[in-house]
Amino acid sequence: MCADAPHGRQRYALVMSRKIIHVDMDAFYASVEQRDTPSLRGKPVVVAWRGSRSVVCAASYEARKFGVRSAMPAVTAERLCPEAVFVPPDFPRYREVSRQICEIFLQHTDLVEPLSLDEAYLDVTTNKQNLPTATLVARHIREEIRATTGLTASAGVAPNKFLAKIASDWRKPDGMFVVQPHEVRDFLAPLPVGRLPGVGRATEHQLQLLGFMRVGDLRRVSRDELVRRFGRMGDRLARLAVGEDDSAVKPDRPLQQISVEQTLAADLALSELAPVVRECAIKTWLTAQRRQRIGRTLILKLKTAEFQILSRSITPPLPMQSAAELIEQALSLLERVDLPASTRYRLAGVGMSNFPPELPQDDLL
Repeated sequence: MCADAPHGRQRYALVMSRKIIHVDMDAFYASVEQRDTPSLRGKPVVVAWRGSRSVVCAASYEARKFGVRSAMPAVTAERLCPEAVFVPPDFPRYREVSRQICEIFLQHTDLVEPLSLDEAYLDVTTNKQNLPTATLVARHIREEIRATTGLTASAGVAPNKFLAKIASDWRKPDGMFVVQPHEVRDFLAPLPVGRLPGVGRATEHQLQLLGFMRVGDLRRVSRDELVRRFGRMGDRLARLAVGEDDSAVKPDRPLQQISVEQTLAADLALSELAPVVRECAIKTWLTAQRRQRIGRTLILKLKTAEFQILSRSITPPLPMQSAAELIEQALSLLERVDLPASTRYRLAGVGMSNFPPELPQDDLL
């Protein structure tokens, strides 16, 4: 055991020496619309088709002040903000702007991991421009994005991916936040446990019931105790609580599946799962739209209260064309679940797979 300790310290030091940037465009779709149509500037813009079955793809910051958020039903957005200007999404145009931004990233590093059309991780531990710090690289990238596209981006700079992602949200919009290696523990300590990746509403509630309100609270118990209480997730919580994350930036990550899962606060019967499945389906569709990748196969995943996992899938003859169609297909899969009526479920999820061939890296952000 002791023989492995130096190697562990060296590995941790190597990971903490990384320089990672997370770039997140500010209200991307809505900002493109406001840029291209000056009369929309300063107004609450909602990128969505009107209609009872439509969902919000994006909302300008003016609309967000009224509580409008992506993935909510368009009719809800209209009720919250009657003055909102609805604009139908134009994904080919957003994709073209995304390509311009990707070209800027590649001027600084080849290690670019796209998450969607409007955000990406960059590993700038070494950078092509030989700039002395990651902070300076991030500043140059944000300035170049503004000069090239007329849009603003926020950035987080940190020793690893999850910290950089949290930091990029710290001073939105049009801001940048840097977490230096020696600041990691102090930065994390006061954050709500729900800010940690993988901690959904149900897990956050369980943690809070045990007195773990802030990330720093997780450090009051040993890793073994967290593993005893939460299994493999406990080990991950222990590592994240002190800022450990050795996930590398993967520029050529093949897309296998887009999925959204929700662990339920209380176990539900199959007949009660429709609202949860509907919400997961909407979020899956929006993620697929952002990535410009629509899978042919739809998957419903359920986990019972006894932790039995089951899935049902369907591959329609034609690709799905709308969120409404995706919801309809996902709900139909519930009808194919044949467990006893007394079965209770603790998790539901909706995913897509069976994607058409990847586009070349230069075509993606």
